[in-house]
Amino acid sequence: MKAVVLGVGNVILADEGVGVRVVEALERDYIMPPGVTVIDAGTSGMEMLEDMSDLDFLLVVDAIAAGKAPGELVQLRGDEVPVFFRRNLSPHGIGLSDVLASLEFLGAEPKETVILGVQPTSLDLSTELTPTIAARVPELVAQVVDELTQRGLAPTRK
Repeated sequence: MKAVVLGVGNVILADEGVGVRVVEALERDYIMPPGVTVIDAGTSGMEMLEDMSDLDFLLVVDAIAAGKAPGELVQLRGDEVPVFFRRNLSPHGIGLSDVLASLEFLGAEPKETVILGVQPTSLDLSTELTPTIAARVPELVAQVVDELTQRGLAPTRK
């Protein structure tokens, strides 16, 4: 099985960097099994095309402006994923939607995509997550570990 955990976000816009912070925690605290790649994608777009081609499982972690209470966790899967990209709930949603559309055109789209995120509190200029969102990072890490484990790809704690 080939899987990618993709942490996206802009780390100079406070909570917008939550996906990157989750990936940093995963890399610091876990050893991934063979077939799982963890990527800090920042605000990348089409340059991710090769990394996201022909995946069995794509797990995206991001700040999601879904109109929920600040700090509320959000999960999107199945039919909700294309809606996420059409509604552009993330400032870099356009880049990811372009990549996924290109992969679909090439017949190389992920077999399954799940998006995990959190409603941001602030997108102000800052390299620090707000306390509300920083407190959710361990829960997002646990969700990532759970999603991988459900697919037989259990990470090992360091």
